[in-house]
Amino acid sequence: MAGLVDTLRTIERAPLRTVRFSDIKPLARNVWRVLDDLVEHGALIRLAHGVYTSPPGGRDGRTWKPDLETGGLAIATARHGNRQAILMGIGAARHWGAIPRALGNTTVAVPSAGRAPVTTGSGTVHFIPRNLDRLAAALEQTELGPALVTTRAQTLFDLLLRPRQGEEPEAAAEAARNLRPQVDASDFDDVISAATRSSPAVRAIAAELAAR
Repeated sequence: MAGLVDTLRTIERAPLRTVRFSDIKPLARNVWRVLDDLVEHGALIRLAHGVYTSPPGGRDGRTWKPDLETGGLAIATARHGNRQAILMGIGAARHWGAIPRALGNTTVAVPSAGRAPVTTGSGTVHFIPRNLDRLAAALEQTELGPALVTTRAQTLFDLLLRPRQGEEPEAAAEAARNLRPQVDASDFDDVISAATRSSPAVRAIAAELAAR
């Protein structure tokens, strides 16, 4: 019982209430059995292979799951560390309400390459290698706690620069149209200045925003 309680409390205290199996393996003998028991009783959710989340507010993990965007952030945070994952692109557009419906894909910026997409019960998470220090991001509240999300200006830039990132080009185009009225020209220029590349679509929107 002590191992079960200690394991659960450790996961509850983790960033976004999520850990990898390898991080908690030393907590108890046969910790995988403890995790299986907690999942079976709804105290934990197995988000992906070797990644476990504690549902917030006493919710039952057998009936509740985080949305795809939050789940993707949680997986990336467990792998890379606190504040080392940023919801971006179509994922950030969903957060800002620029895509009103749920998608089957989301995108999370991470500091290193080589991570294959992960399929969860809600869809597919694409991990995009980025220099996180160059991204304009804000700390936002999610279902599992505070996490970083690219600003509206950064999100618009990313959608215009790589509309196929995350395999939802039509949703990306829709989100870009919906975000344009919400983005200030000076904020967009700041994002362009911090970036290492641009595109005709980015330059066209920058000119449109400047002319407003």
